Amino acid sequence: MWIVALLPLVVVAIVGALMIMSLVASRTARFEVSSDGLRLRGDLYGRFIPAHELRRDGVASVDLATRPDLRPRRRTFGTGLPGYRAGWFRLQNGEKALLYLTDQRRAVYVPTTAGYSVLVSPRNPEAFVEAVRKVAQ
Repeated sequence: MWIVALLPLVVVAIVGALMIMSLVASRTARFEVSSDGLRLRGDLYGRFIPAHELRRDGVASVDLATRPDLRPRRRTFGTGLPGYRAGWFRLQNGEKALLYLTDQRRAVYVPTTAGYSVLVSPRNPEAFVEAVRKVAQ
């Protein structure tokens, strides 16, 4: 009987830990560009994207207020908090995208050849765009 009472507490503890992890990640997410590719560091959705999968032709600094086609439409597996979206989303244009967004007015759109795009909010969008263009194919 005590196991039945303990199960909801375990679920609440797991959900609480995930929420805390997402809040911390919203402040500590990093995006590192190297000659090998793009590394996204943050919460559960962090990954490495090799340089040969990055498409140079579409990399752009965007303001999502003026680019409604790139706005996140639906979360498929991710975190959606006020001022922070991370994880897998569908964009208004139907495209699958991996997001690390904290500022929708200063975002960078990075298409890949892997069937999805990346939408992030780096501190310096223009420098980030140039760095990605240098290593992308």
